[in-house]
Amino acid sequence: MAKKSKKKQQQQPGGTPATVALTAAGVPFTVRSYDHDPSHPSYGEEAAEAMGVPPDRVFKTLVADVDGALTVAVVPVAGQLDLKALAAAVGGKRAVMADPALAERTTGYVRGGISPLGQRKRLPTVLDESAALHDTICVSAGRRGLEVELSPDDLTALTSATLAPIGRA
Repeated sequence: MAKKSKKKQQQQPGGTPATVALTAAGVPFTVRSYDHDPSHPSYGEEAAEAMGVPPDRVFKTLVADVDGALTVAVVPVAGQLDLKALAAAVGGKRAVMADPALAERTTGYVRGGISPLGQRKRLPTVLDESAALHDTICVSAGRRGLEVELSPDDLTALTSATLAPIGRA
């Protein structure tokens, strides 16, 4: 049996810890890939443009330090993360962006490809409440040039996320 599972994971297109977690949970999702351009100034905006998806439906995954604890923030690529709102959403006082190397080590993903799903260490997660306005949203599938489209309800359930107004235009 173990060999069969392993083989199934290897055959899965774009098999990353994120897509493996989605498959294991039985959650419906669509993998969307595009050719990543390393010279593009914004990973998230590049993803929206390349996939032809409105930027308010493509969400970026950011890692912040809230009072000494790493916390994941998932916000639309069309806007920015409001650090004060993130801190308030998790009952903290102060938030700053996490050191990129620490974020990569902790999540197991590279910057520009950090997914809120299938992280090496499960971190508290806050999803911007605007996600609830859409039937589906896109988030990183765990590598640059690879996204997953899924319902915000499924993302919230799988990450135990809090919905809060943490994004700003």
